[in-house]
Amino acid sequence: MTNVFLDGEFIGTVDNPKEFVEELRKLRREGKISNQINVAYREFADEVVILTDSGRIRHPVIVVENGKPKLTDEWIKKLENGEATFEDLIKNGIIEYLDAEEEENAFIALREDELTPEHTHLEIDPSIILGLSASLIPYAEFNRGDRVNYGAKMGGQAIGMFSINYRKRVDTKCNILLYPQSPLVQTYTHPVIRYDKHPGGVNVTIAFIPFLGFNMEDALVFNKSAIERGLFWSYMFRTYEAEQKRYMGGQEDIIGIPKPGIRGYAGEDAYKHLDEDGIVPPETYVNSDQVLVGRISPLRFLGSMDQFITGIENIRESSIRLRHGDKGIVDRVFITETADGTMLVKVIVRDLKIPEIGDKFASRHGQKGVIGLIVPQEDLPFTPDGIIPDIVFNPHGIPSRMTMGQLLEIIAGKLAALSGKIIYSPPFTPKPEKEVREGLNNLGYRDDGREVMYEGRSGRMFKRLIFIGSSFYQKLDHLVSNKIHARARGPVTLLTRQPTEGRSKEGGLRLGEMEKDCLIAFGAVVTLKERFDSDRTKIPVCAECGMTAIYDKIRKKYYCPIHGENVKIVEVEMSYAFKLMLDELKSMGIYPKLVVEEI
Repeated sequence: MTNVFLDGEFIGTVDNPKEFVEELRKLRREGKISNQINVAYREFADEVVILTDSGRIRHPVIVVENGKPKLTDEWIKKLENGEATFEDLIKNGIIEYLDAEEEENAFIALREDELTPEHTHLEIDPSIILGLSASLIPYAEFNRGDRVNYGAKMGGQAIGMFSINYRKRVDTKCNILLYPQSPLVQTYTHPVIRYDKHPGGVNVTIAFIPFLGFNMEDALVFNKSAIERGLFWSYMFRTYEAEQKRYMGGQEDIIGIPKPGIRGYAGEDAYKHLDEDGIVPPETYVNSDQVLVGRISPLRFLGSMDQFITGIENIRESSIRLRHGDKGIVDRVFITETADGTMLVKVIVRDLKIPEIGDKFASRHGQKGVIGLIVPQEDLPFTPDGIIPDIVFNPHGIPSRMTMGQLLEIIAGKLAALSGKIIYSPPFTPKPEKEVREGLNNLGYRDDGREVMYEGRSGRMFKRLIFIGSSFYQKLDHLVSNKIHARARGPVTLLTRQPTEGRSKEGGLRLGEMEKDCLIAFGAVVTLKERFDSDRTKIPVCAECGMTAIYDKIRKKYYCPIHGENVKIVEVEMSYAFKLMLDELKSMGIYPKLVVEEI
């Protein structure tokens, strides 16, 4: 007997699982049971799985019987004339949705001419096997699989126009590309998702030339004049919020300019740019750690008597400040209230991000790179027509990556730019290379996309023809201005007394085994000592029992918790993290004895 499971629950057994599964599918196709049900027979485990729960990814396929698809020409004509809809196809069992489990029992053909009597289903279009991001890549099947994967992943990181109402929204962090464009080479997914309403990149002129070593290792050389004209400019918006919280005992925060004498008061200069209400006005330039909303809070952890103590010594400064390392202009200020009726202030700060050395860009084919050099237009190579590339790409990036799709996109993009027509080239049904080459020939260009080019500074002609065309490039949300970080000294964590972690907390930079090896090889041992001394501390230790001694502040004396005062106590230099470990061992009832010797 074969076990049957409904959404993971055991509901019974059947003695003929294959017939049972076929009968259920027949009922679904006839519309007698819901078309949202999926059923599969797991042969390896000898169990039937019926799934009706939400959250499954299901994809539509055409049902095939005896090697022939049920979607006939008659049905296609009805769809074209508007006599039938997609829903009718599902109701009549012509198209059905399969989930991951049922797909294991299916044998799906990509194209109609590949059908055999063994096939159970046919894809509506071959490109449907790809996800949304991957289906936006033209000529995807000419690339290696991993590059399509990278390209799809980076498409989600691209800065674009994610929403037209971004001025009315308060996202924690968002980026807006100022002059986005629709790609010249598209797939059929672009018009379906209305990509032209929220594009995420720019069509750039790209030339394949090694440029004085500045585009080695995937780096890109950018045209300075193109950047000055607005190429890849974007705004980053970040939202800061301050709430006027209420506490037990009737105390509450006060949003306003803090007064002198309060704990943590930063001085008059720190608050001079705020309005009378303690909130920064719009269009104010603010820099790292500057106050956006002035606020004072009552001290926490108040005892039973302390809550009656009022006055300035019971208040601390708790203003909201701009993140460390950020800068920008206050864009908008919203003053509202929370569900509890407390005042809530939201300040949105914008920062103009102009491409600079270190910013990351990528094509749709997984060819990512950072800017290695920004060159004035007059020093870049040019064609006899006076065309100067926006990006100079290193041709060494192509052979090892095998992204032939990018080369095809560039010549198709060149034809699209010259003819003024968008070229559609979806995965598995691309625009033939022959047609693109013929189109370029008819316009008086070489069919391989190569042209004569001249060196910008000397004016000499390159001995070889240069591959130049148009490609869709994306600015990714990995900007050097958001990542650059260094510190000498700064805050430490309370528990381990080691430097804090992360750029926003003015954190330290970690040194690992390999960095240590580099410093030893370089002979910079003193630097190494300094690096590894971040939590150096001196701990008094009893010479008799090896336990940590205690310092009596009143009598200004050390004493051992076991042997008292009349014992030798020595100061031992150690890492504070080690001292912390000793304390944790003691808390578990383990006696960590430190054996101290005179050196």
